[in-house]
Amino acid sequence: MRNLYFLFFFMMFSVYGQTKMSSSQAEALRNLVKEQAETTKTIKSDFIQYKHLDFLSNDIITKGELRFKSPNLVKWAYTEPFEYSVIFKNETLFVDDEGKKSQVDLGSNKMFKQLNQLIIKSVKGDMFDEQEFNIAYYALPHGSEVHFSPKDSKLLEYISSFQIIFSDKGDVEQVKMLEPSGDYTKIEFKQRTLNSRLDDAIFNP
Repeated sequence: MRNLYFLFFFMMFSVYGQTKMSSSQAEALRNLVKEQAETTKTIKSDFIQYKHLDFLSNDIITKGELRFKSPNLVKWAYTEPFEYSVIFKNETLFVDDEGKKSQVDLGSNKMFKQLNQLIIKSVKGDMFDEQEFNIAYYALPHGSEVHFSPKDSKLLEYISSFQIIFSDKGDVEQVKMLEPSGDYTKIEFKQRTLNSRLDDAIFNP
């Protein structure tokens, strides 16, 4: 009964905990986030990733560390329950699966390249391009949530929507990537630090 009550409460909060932003509120958020993104040179953050698959009763939970360095260096280092790292560097994707290394040329694949650019933009929060997305803005009790639906039909085959939650200061707190099937990946950022020193060696494959 307690679990059912909690589920009901969560569903009610999800439906009523956000309200559509006015145009002036949306503009203020865009300006805040863009200003933040323009001054962000590095990001260090822990993260928790939830992979939801309809055929599984529980989400797959992994933990790790994110490192970003402007303009386009990104490293996702998974530490729990296994060690696995992904590095985006010079239009190449480098994968290290517990010592088994491989790489993918993103430059020769338009779709992979586009997805990489979107990942970088989502980490910084600067995805406010109305030529690329249909955008919906919602106010939360503490912060805001923005939904980005791609207009590119090919991209829609992979991602139906990016949903980003921002803090009151314009920091990215959560990114959720929904697939057309209904499955999704949700990433929550913890202990996020901006503009601290990051050596280039961190991004060596």
